[in-house]
Amino acid sequence: MNSAYAQFVKSRAKKMGTSASDILHAVVGISGEAGEALDVVKKHWAYCQPLDTAHLREELGDILFYVQHVCNLLNCTFADLIAGNVAKLEMRYPIGYTDEAAAARADKEPVAVEPQARKEFTP
Repeated sequence: MNSAYAQFVKSRAKKMGTSASDILHAVVGISGEAGEALDVVKKHWAYCQPLDTAHLREELGDILFYVQHVCNLLNCTFADLIAGNVAKLEMRYPIGYTDEAAAARADKEPVAVEPQARKEFTP
């Protein structure tokens, strides 16, 4: 995305009052819009309705708005996200996608997790 779009989003995004609330609002927005995009595809898949590509494009645009909002909050660009994603996927799938490479996740280092005591829920 270009800086004009970043500025456009900055001028239209709701300010929640704290940086934590701003990020939460943006990520919840991504999730909500992804759900709306999923519903468009579900209607096509489950109910054999024609795929409403205009509606799907609209929801994808809304997702991009919220992704740009997160980028603004993190002081990064879409180009930064794309470069990081390409580097990760080149490591994970050096010769192209395979189910085996997807399961192996070569881009991830194993993380040792110490077991922790369960906390009981208290209302």
